[in-house]
Amino acid sequence: MPQVIDSPDQFTVIGENIHATRVVKRGGVRGHVFEDGKEAIKYKLDGERKFVHIPEHFTTTQPYEQGTLKHFQIAMWMGANGDDGQASSGKAYIKYEVDRQIRTGSNYLDLNVDESSYRLHEQKATMEWLIKFVESESTVPPSIDSSNSEIIEVGLAAYGGGQGRPMLNSIALERPEAIDMALKYNARAVVMASNEVGMPADAAERLENVGRIVEMALSKGMEKADIFVDPLYFPIAVDARYGKDALEAIEGIRSEFGNEIHIAGGMSNVSFGIPKRRLINDVFLNLAIKSGVDSGIIDPMTTSAKRSMNVDLDLRPAQLALDLLQGNDDFAMNYITAFRAGELD
Repeated sequence: MPQVIDSPDQFTVIGENIHATRVVKRGGVRGHVFEDGKEAIKYKLDGERKFVHIPEHFTTTQPYEQGTLKHFQIAMWMGANGDDGQASSGKAYIKYEVDRQIRTGSNYLDLNVDESSYRLHEQKATMEWLIKFVESESTVPPSIDSSNSEIIEVGLAAYGGGQGRPMLNSIALERPEAIDMALKYNARAVVMASNEVGMPADAAERLENVGRIVEMALSKGMEKADIFVDPLYFPIAVDARYGKDALEAIEGIRSEFGNEIHIAGGMSNVSFGIPKRRLINDVFLNLAIKSGVDSGIIDPMTTSAKRSMNVDLDLRPAQLALDLLQGNDDFAMNYITAFRAGELD
């Protein structure tokens, strides 16, 4: 198989956690309820418990009513729009996560504000604030992530370049204008395997889509070394073929474009809906690296290239995960049976 990295140190980590979409459970491990009923996000810094007190207007939102807190949405709003105390608290929480992501190996910090608001002008303002704040605290460059090209351009324009070239997340056939944006701002870019109307059905369609968009990027002057292909990883809980399709796509992309191009993607998507997700993620990343992956959009707090590259695939838990990922365990019956029997620990 076309493996291109020999050491976890060669694996490029795009740390994915600073997103307005992220939730924690109210009253759970990261949520706190005070005696007066008011709530906060809690975390530990240098052994001391810290609290991000929830502003009153967030208690009327749908996520709150459904029992969750969009913790980065809240911290972003506080940092950008709150009073002095709120701004200080929101900034401290984001800095805490920036430091954690860098400490555990992130080479880029993926920043997404899409769910900070439903109003485009507010999303743009939040992205501008977030990019400038994170740049003031970070030692690695941002990966500017949005489903809206206008928001991405605001982020690229706001970044001062202090930590090196940024990443644009993402270019796709549905928005090829993002190629020009990457060139304008001297950005590297995540390039998606989707087409103009939706997601690919199989490995062959992924390879076809990637071929089209990569050729467009190269013809406009992008370098292969600045392209990070996202083959798109889907949950194997939905379809047993999805793991095998992804691995075949990785091999095809690597064979087609050689060693200079990068192959990344949101690795943890594959395990969504399956118990013992870390086991699935570790085995999948092991297989993906052997197939040609050299980077990933991951949370380095929970996913590690070093751990994945050293997984013993002869152990029974890994074997069960391997069968599931390769499409040899319909409906995950063997894997779920082993989980219920305590055999995956």
